[in-house]
Amino acid sequence: MNLKLTRLATAASLIIGFGAGLPGNAQAQDSCPASGQLDTMYCDANKDLVADAPTDPRKWKDPSALVWAYTPVEDPAVYANIFKPLTDHLAACTSKRIVYYPVQSNSAEIEAMRSGRLHFAGFSTGPTGFAVNLAGAVPFAAKGAGTEVRGYNLVAVVKASSPYQKLADLKGKKVAHTSPSSNSGNLAPRVLFPEQGLTADTDYKPLMSGGHDKSILGVVSGDYDMGAVAGDVYERMIVRGTIKKEDVREIYRSPIFPTSSFAYAHDLKPELAKKLTDCFFSFRFTPEMTKEFNGDDRFLPISYQKDWAVVREVAEKSGTPYNKTAYETEAKREAEELAKKKAAPAKAP
Repeated sequence: MNLKLTRLATAASLIIGFGAGLPGNAQAQDSCPASGQLDTMYCDANKDLVADAPTDPRKWKDPSALVWAYTPVEDPAVYANIFKPLTDHLAACTSKRIVYYPVQSNSAEIEAMRSGRLHFAGFSTGPTGFAVNLAGAVPFAAKGAGTEVRGYNLVAVVKASSPYQKLADLKGKKVAHTSPSSNSGNLAPRVLFPEQGLTADTDYKPLMSGGHDKSILGVVSGDYDMGAVAGDVYERMIVRGTIKKEDVREIYRSPIFPTSSFAYAHDLKPELAKKLTDCFFSFRFTPEMTKEFNGDDRFLPISYQKDWAVVREVAEKSGTPYNKTAYETEAKREAEELAKKKAAPAKAP
């Protein structure tokens, strides 16, 4: 099942799709007592900040195959094998075929759920807000160990041999961010770096690498002087042997943020949504998964309203609230960055 989408095509479709609106939006808004920051396709009558299931049972989805994806924080192909034990468990537990859908960008993943092609997904921290408000995602779980949900840090990484010791040393240098909607890869640095003496778009122009792994590899290869990345991805790459610990050096580590969320589409049949969440919580990671995910051994319940409060605050303070206008701006910027990369001459081997 080859459903890969390029960032450029997806970003363009998002801009067109969101700008044009979708049939029935006005009717949905008129009949809904409250929607908050959600798109007008959705209703939040209980005001828990996520989309309610449709009140009309005829709009509930109960497909024979459930399609899912995991956030493209690294090469999506890496996770097809890593998550195979989970996929097999969910298939047995739900008695449904489970199909893994390797998305190439945050925009592609959000659009896939919004258009009904994804039934559940793992979204990285920053894009979770856009997935909730614009795609009707309902976050229900996060990775953790025992009773503790996993958190992660924003980490600033430089080449070990570089002269940089603090963030202020990077003024006028090549600094990699990952993608516009990423929390640790773009939004958090814009809010947290200035108090350390480094301000995006003033002291440096962020260079969008397209992924946390790409930023880190770019630092190692010398393409970037520093990369702002998620600490858990950075640590996994060291454990996996993708990079050598002695080749890189941290010069900043932020307070803890919640890790990626797992969410189901709001219009899944309620009984199916309940079954899916129960199946997630009954799963225990294999030793290989526990090693890959820094000691995590299970999925634990989360609340978007409570657990993502700090992330929403960062988004607001960075001037990127989780609304349609901000998303269209970020999707357009992402498309422009990709176009530049496509037009750039390839490096000599």
